[in-house]
Amino acid sequence: MPSNPPTTVAPAPIDVSTIAPAPIAATTVPELVVKKCVLTAKTLSSTSRGKDVICLQKALIAAGFLTSKATGFYGPATFGAVQKLQESRELFVDGKVGRETALSLDVWPAEVSLVVRTMPPAPNAVDLMGFALSSVATSGPDAPSLPAQSGKGRRVVYSRAGQRVWAVNAKNVIVRSWLVSGSRYENELPGTYKVYSRSEKATAVNGKSYFSKMVRWLRTKNNAIGFHALPLHTADDSAYQTEEQLGLRLSDGCQRQANLDADFMWEFAVTGTPVIVL
Repeated sequence: MPSNPPTTVAPAPIDVSTIAPAPIAATTVPELVVKKCVLTAKTLSSTSRGKDVICLQKALIAAGFLTSKATGFYGPATFGAVQKLQESRELFVDGKVGRETALSLDVWPAEVSLVVRTMPPAPNAVDLMGFALSSVATSGPDAPSLPAQSGKGRRVVYSRAGQRVWAVNAKNVIVRSWLVSGSRYENELPGTYKVYSRSEKATAVNGKSYFSKMVRWLRTKNNAIGFHALPLHTADDSAYQTEEQLGLRLSDGCQRQANLDADFMWEFAVTGTPVIVL
């Protein structure tokens, strides 16, 4: 006897309005990383060409001072853009790019890594000539090594990048080495010089500061550049900077020294002493 076919039960309808949608996985968009460029040249002007100019032009474009493309040629448009930048940021306006303008555009190489700071000397420590050491000075084998191509014989060596000075005797022994605060600008020209003038007291060309133990090694168009003690304001005798700030480029041209280092330099760097500037 045939059996009855199985009864098929229809599934109950599903109310899709009550079903929450599955969460959608968030898509992470990689952040656009713009590679920062820095200049390799110390100065750029209308005669400059190449990668450094492209780096400069890209920075000017990003800052809104240049509307044309980066070409690598320092033409009138770039010159004018640099002037506009300098005017707007109260820099010296000449259409050329040096340290201050490059720093303003964040394309100047980091300087902190080039400055070697030594441990403060022990109390009453002296150098090889018997002069008391400042907090930023050292002597003999404790001193950082002399840079390459820094001359021979009795001399003074000044590294602009490292903001460091060495006094070297005739046997090429480092008598003393210390940090200074040199120029913010590119007016400390590299080369071999000689001390040509000295003054126990001197006043800045603008009359706003005075200092002691001035040892001049470079003649400039309007003044002179040399080593001297930490300057004081003419108005109230307050200091322009602290000894702890030595190693930073803070001056307009000269090399500021701790007073103890200025005392030593005054005795060591007599007129005619070679000065090697790197």
